[in-house]
Amino acid sequence: MSPRLFSWLLLPCCLDMFRHELPGAQAGLVLSAAKTLVWGPGLEANIVLPARFFYIQAVDSSGKNLTKSPGENTFEVKIVSPVEQFTRIWIQVLDRKDGSFLVRYRMYATYTDLHIHILLKNKHIAKSPFILKGPVYHEGCDCPQPSGSVWEAHMHCPESFPQIDRDLSLFTSVNPDRNAQEIPQRFGQRQSLCHYTIKDDKVYVKTFGEHVGFRIFMDAILLSLIRKVRLPDMEFFVNLGDWPLEKRKPTDKIHPIFSWCGSNNTRDIVMPTYDLTESVLETMGRVSLDMMSVQANSGPPWSEKNATAFWRGRDSRQERLELVKLSRAHPDMIDAAFTNFFFFKHDEGLYGPLVKHVSFFDFFKYKYQINIDGTVAAYRLPYLLAGDSVVLKQDSGYYEHFYNELQPWEHYIPIRADLGDLLEKIQWARDHDEEAKKIALMGQQFARNHLMGDSIFCYYYKLFKAKDEL
Repeated sequence: MSPRLFSWLLLPCCLDMFRHELPGAQAGLVLSAAKTLVWGPGLEANIVLPARFFYIQAVDSSGKNLTKSPGENTFEVKIVSPVEQFTRIWIQVLDRKDGSFLVRYRMYATYTDLHIHILLKNKHIAKSPFILKGPVYHEGCDCPQPSGSVWEAHMHCPESFPQIDRDLSLFTSVNPDRNAQEIPQRFGQRQSLCHYTIKDDKVYVKTFGEHVGFRIFMDAILLSLIRKVRLPDMEFFVNLGDWPLEKRKPTDKIHPIFSWCGSNNTRDIVMPTYDLTESVLETMGRVSLDMMSVQANSGPPWSEKNATAFWRGRDSRQERLELVKLSRAHPDMIDAAFTNFFFFKHDEGLYGPLVKHVSFFDFFKYKYQINIDGTVAAYRLPYLLAGDSVVLKQDSGYYEHFYNELQPWEHYIPIRADLGDLLEKIQWARDHDEEAKKIALMGQQFARNHLMGDSIFCYYYKLFKAKDEL
């Protein structure tokens, strides 16, 4: 199949027919090519990502933003390099069903210039064609920006990330030689670790422990990052296991350990999870679930979603067993079941039978999504937030790199750790439908603003930069 995928325009007759079928205020609307809005990092040559992306907001002739889809094939996007006979770029136009579209594209070569044409019924919209003055690098190009500050400016990275500041505030200074000796002695026999050294833009690694397969995720983000920006020379240890490791009190001699998950009882330095990291690196690659694809697969409109709380997963925590028990007692409120037994296999007769795997995108047929810890934090939360349902999040001592920026009752509905108020919170959401919908939209906006690929690259870079400054 050709690597170039373009959206097709509806024929004028079909577009007119579709217009008449649109409900409410959108009936008979006329989209404005001139007033429609286009923005995003994928329109800037210096923002290099595995999959670049930008947004289209459909606007009608009166200047009002559409709030429902005008049809998934409304806009056509073409990306060409005028000096190349063939342009190897895969394009997808994703309809977010709220009047906006996410356009993502993955490049397979570096180009001198790129022209991005965005058309509505053969008319250029906004300031199309957008011209990216090259070179426009693709993901595999070993073309690092020599200046970190210039790269940060190109990426529009925030001045700081509060979680990084909190994590590193416990370390006034770092002794690499001491760490290289003491950390393997403390953790290397029972845990799985990687000792990374970055020297002259090359990555060196030494592994400790038996199960080190998860280093592939850390290797991948480091190699991707050093292709984009020059990193300072440094050394650090990465915990490849689920549980954070550093349990000493801040007043004791603590060691800096990088982990994908943090907890209130540990002092690890938290990075974006390996799951979220891989989804950024492999968007339009080998993963099907990522922060962009979710936005185009968030289920039916709110009013048409099933007013039931939904959960699927494996038996990796006692509270998950309690959730399935609650579901059986209150099937009118909760639909929860296991798709796999491992940790409590002896209880399968009590909490089974297993149910078939459900596509993550089908979760969003339900208004209420239950997020409950597994072995540590449930790494699905970014994708749940990015959907179009409201999240009921369990109070937890575990956290990902962004949890402390989330606000209960603003981005999610909080539930007690023991699930004792889950039924009450579901009933509240049913009785306060508009408020629940607003929380869902605020959570979705948070995910769109803070958990996309550009933000993840910024987080890693700012973390390594701050670590080097200790």
